Amino acid sequence: MHDERRRIEERVQRVHDQRIKPAIHSASVPFEVEAWQAPGEPVSFEEAAAAPYKPFAMDTPWGPPWGTTWFRMRGRVPAEWAGKRVEAVIDLGFIGDWPGNQAEALVHLTDGKPLKAVNPLNQYVPIANPAVGGESVDYLVEAASNPDILAEGFSKITPMGDILTAGDKPIYTFQRADIAVLDENVWHLDLDLQVLRELMVHLEAHDPRRHEIMHALDRAMDTVDLDDISGSAAAVREVLAPVLAKPAHASAHTVSGVGHAHIDSAWLWPIRETKRKTSRTFSNVTSLADEYDDFIFACSQAQQYEWVRDNYPHVWARIQESVKKGQWAPVGGMWVEADGNLPGGEAMARQLIHGKRFFIEHFGVETKGVWLPDSFGYTAAYPQLAKLAGNEWFLTQKISWNQTNKFPHHTFWWEGIDGTRIYTHFPPVDTYNARFSGEEMDRAVRQYSEKGGGTRSLAPFGWGDGGGGPTREIMERARRLADLEGSPKVVVEHPDDFFKAAREEYPDAPVWVGELYLELHRATYTSQARTKQGNRRSEHILREAELWATTAALHAPGYSYPYEKLDRLWKTVLLHQFHDILPGSSIAWVHREAEAEYARVAKEVEELTAEAITALGGGEARVFNTSPLERSEVVRAADGSLTHTVVPANGSAPLGAGEGTDPVMVTGRVLDNGLVRVEVAEDGTLASVRDLRAGGREVLADKGNLLRLHTDLPNYWDAWDVDKHYKNRYSDLLDADSVTVVEEDPLRGAIRVERSFGKGSKITQTITLRAGSPRIDFETDIDWHEAEKFLKAGFPVDIRAPHSSAEIQFGHIQRPTHTNTSWEAARFEVSGHRWVHIAEPGYGVAVINDSTYGHDVSRTVREDGGTTTTVRLSLVRAPRIPDPEADQGRHRFTYALLPGASVEDAVAEGYALNLPLRIAEAAGPSEPVVSVDGAGVTVEAVKLADDASGDVVVRLYESRGGRAEGVLRTGFPLAGAEVTDLLERPLETVATEGNAVPVSLRPFEVKTLRLSVQK
Repeated sequence: MHDERRRIEERVQRVHDQRIKPAIHSASVPFEVEAWQAPGEPVSFEEAAAAPYKPFAMDTPWGPPWGTTWFRMRGRVPAEWAGKRVEAVIDLGFIGDWPGNQAEALVHLTDGKPLKAVNPLNQYVPIANPAVGGESVDYLVEAASNPDILAEGFSKITPMGDILTAGDKPIYTFQRADIAVLDENVWHLDLDLQVLRELMVHLEAHDPRRHEIMHALDRAMDTVDLDDISGSAAAVREVLAPVLAKPAHASAHTVSGVGHAHIDSAWLWPIRETKRKTSRTFSNVTSLADEYDDFIFACSQAQQYEWVRDNYPHVWARIQESVKKGQWAPVGGMWVEADGNLPGGEAMARQLIHGKRFFIEHFGVETKGVWLPDSFGYTAAYPQLAKLAGNEWFLTQKISWNQTNKFPHHTFWWEGIDGTRIYTHFPPVDTYNARFSGEEMDRAVRQYSEKGGGTRSLAPFGWGDGGGGPTREIMERARRLADLEGSPKVVVEHPDDFFKAAREEYPDAPVWVGELYLELHRATYTSQARTKQGNRRSEHILREAELWATTAALHAPGYSYPYEKLDRLWKTVLLHQFHDILPGSSIAWVHREAEAEYARVAKEVEELTAEAITALGGGEARVFNTSPLERSEVVRAADGSLTHTVVPANGSAPLGAGEGTDPVMVTGRVLDNGLVRVEVAEDGTLASVRDLRAGGREVLADKGNLLRLHTDLPNYWDAWDVDKHYKNRYSDLLDADSVTVVEEDPLRGAIRVERSFGKGSKITQTITLRAGSPRIDFETDIDWHEAEKFLKAGFPVDIRAPHSSAEIQFGHIQRPTHTNTSWEAARFEVSGHRWVHIAEPGYGVAVINDSTYGHDVSRTVREDGGTTTTVRLSLVRAPRIPDPEADQGRHRFTYALLPGASVEDAVAEGYALNLPLRIAEAAGPSEPVVSVDGAGVTVEAVKLADDASGDVVVRLYESRGGRAEGVLRTGFPLAGAEVTDLLERPLETVATEGNAVPVSLRPFEVKTLRLSVQK
């Protein structure tokens, strides 16, 4: 019987492919086509409409990589086609069937109104249904000749990822531009056959339903007139009608279909191309909504809506109308679908704030869920932040890509580091680009983990990554599968409705505690180091600008808080946190532009900060501290002199206000400040670090700051992955060109180590110890010219640590250092923010950084019975796909070793390293805008309220992992205080006493306070 099934399957497939599909458009006449290639970057419709066009013939090459060619297409519907369904059919020379990674076009009417887009799986444009005959058709078609970066998969190095290296040879050949008749009987027959054939294939061999479909398909093929497909189509459909009419079983699984078009805000194309992708996809979606009243489309990423609003007002108006009709569902509530691990805490809050506020302001819609299908793992801070933004549910898909362990749930409660839970779904259909194929429907039912508890799952349907979205063929599949025996029932509905029904039927779903770690794509914590450094620096300087702008607004008459500028700058940073930009997995063009944008942001933010401080008035040289903790540090003045100073949290103090400290002694290659003694070996590694506060305890168990160069060729995705076998082959960088004392000041001692290695690469590190601080800094300058290599800096510490703690957004997460289970073994590379901490009872050490995110922590037992716990920072990689020159060139960053550190010390020094003290000539307020008493109560942001009311907004959190009680005091006359959600909407009123606000926090709780100022 297996052979019989295969015979029928093959028979249906051949007749479908060779006879039925070509007959869908039964008659056609060609357009008259002219072309004009736009020089350089894309141009406006008005410029294109006025351009000189030349005749263009089919089968003609067109389109250099990343070019834009405009085609004028004119034609007339033949009179004899009256009463028929007529449409344009355009084939730009599509390669394969991926809509988003090749040629695409947007079809305009001659008045400039976008009509619809064409791509490989959506080549039609409606003309008339029914036609009256004789209609004139006149289009201007903007065609993008984007190259197929993955033409040969993820293993081919290509220069096509940047317009600077892609060349100018045409890469497409135009195939078809016709006015055609859609034979609806044939088209529907095509879909009937596909749905039934695929269902038959995936039913069990013993299922009677399978045999029923087999025989119906066989009879249908006997009914087909191969010489007259159109004439016999209706009769063939009658043969199939009875098996298509049989209803699904009462217990059948329900798949909630949600129209979707995953559009990466940049990836294998630059941001400028994404702006056009949104217009193409959204034009198609609104056109589909006109055809199908039951169609619902969920769309995230407020940034993409804003691009359409600003560049395509006609499409924007259609979106607004679709939202009103209930067919378009804004979802996600984030500015972009950001990376799920790397954005800082405040940045992740701003993603939610800016996204949700956009949808509220422009559509009157408050989104209820976080829609994040394609990020590379998800921080355990998400549940709390999502709830604080007013969300009720969370959706993801990517965890299905785990290499080692199968995630055990599809519908579950996800509990974050503070105990907050959010209802979460992970679609068992295992794709966010579903098309309701038989294989997908079978997989959704087979893989669903909550059988017996729940009966429904969600399936985002529509072509994606580069956009495209749902098609009429997918909608027709959904209609056929709405109630079909042998298949799950498909209902197209809003994701809010799915989550409401899922939670009602399964309120006691299982609980997953902690991060959703993706056992894949671990290199995204490190790839494209300059992009990551730009993000880290941008997050911190924006914090600085907001604090001092708030200070100036309260204390400097005439100063105006720069609302618009800060809003725009934040949105630029949020855009570049998209899950293929910040992770370093985009083409060269994207990262080249990202570096330029970060430089522009840095320049403009520096100007804003300087303006705010200047507005405070002239005066003595003062030191400004943006961190939430008091600082006692050595600083370098404008004249180059060193001074020790003490500065309050979020405030300023006169330069040189510090107390006396023991001097730094430099003896040979030894640095000693009375707190720690650091010995640098001849090879430039650390031979010894002794904590003099702990009785001279030796911190290291082996060479410290050991730079290890690994061979790094992952199995598949170069920029995304580091596979476990990378550890097996390496070389230690132990040949130092020089080891030199470069500073011998009582307040600061430094030794410089220079190394040359590999293919002309160089590393210069300045090891610095300052008076009064146990922190040992490694100021690093790398000139990197390696390929397929991975550079790590390791610190083997004489500590038996059962787990490591790594900073994440608004807190930290603990991970075991052992590999007892496959779950722990899979975490051989993990993410963290400013610090990693390891400890045994009574003693700890932290490794701090100002730019990297990847690290690994491992344990070994020595021959003497002691345990070595090694922390290694991932410094730089050298992947070649999709960017052949990734990470090449200069890198400058600092990391540090902090002996004798508690978690509180790690938090403080993490802020300190990332928020350098600033020296300026200014009067400075007598006290900070806000100050906090209470261990663990940590201020993350100080700003003016977004509604321009003049209220001060303070976001704070508990940073140790325990309960905290404290008092927040204001440096301005306080009129009242409220606890708000992230969007600064009131939740409760707080009793105040003078300028004091009591603060009570549970472990890792985030709290936003809105403080009104007495006028």
